[in-house]
Amino acid sequence: MSSIVKIIEVIAESEKSWDDAAQNAIKEASKTIKNIKSIYVKNLEAKVADNKIIKYRINAKISFIVKS
Repeated sequence: MSSIVKIIEVIAESEKSWDDAAQNAIKEASKTIKNIKSIYVKNLEAKVADNKIIKYRINAKISFIVKS
């Protein structure tokens, strides 16, 4: 028996780190999606103010198994 895997693309951010932004992406996606299996971070970006990073942003793909 094979599984169907679906992939969504998300953007998430954090004031702490890129790792925290990735965790935020999973946390938000898990509110409506079950069976999350992986996250692939495509891009890292940071917002800067007064020569300091104030927001860490990621663009990621989250994969999950679709149950029939």
